[in-house]
Amino acid sequence: MSTIVESVHDLAGLVGQHLGHSSWIEITQDRVDRFADATDDHQWIHVDPERAAKGPFGGTIGHGYLTLSLVVPMWSDVLTVRNSSMAINYGVNRVRFPAPVPVGSRVRMSATLASFEEVAGGVQIVVDGVIEREGGDKPVCVVQSVYRIYV
Repeated sequence: MSTIVESVHDLAGLVGQHLGHSSWIEITQDRVDRFADATDDHQWIHVDPERAAKGPFGGTIGHGYLTLSLVVPMWSDVLTVRNSSMAINYGVNRVRFPAPVPVGSRVRMSATLASFEEVAGGVQIVVDGVIEREGGDKPVCVVQSVYRIYV
């Protein structure tokens, strides 16, 4: 389930409302390895399955920042604003990684619109996002993101 609005101004009436869930995204070892290469973060808990199997998580896990980077495609899956020229990530107010993301698991985000304000040329919204792992008992990421969407 996701939300579709015709105009940036339609978002004003959605403050405090749940906007929907993204599709599930699988966290594969290949995805983790490519992220490690892109960020030069090759810590063994991410890229060495043999050593990680004996570690605290019983296998390799995705980077916290990999999970955070997936907010972009997940967010695009949750909200569509028609009749807008562009949307940009304006920042992050808060982010936490309460639980690991084991390789082979799937994650998705649910989002609630926390605030809305007019800015020059468009609007600024703050979104409370919770990324869950399928079958997990607590979130893997809790993030408050700021976006600007332009007319």
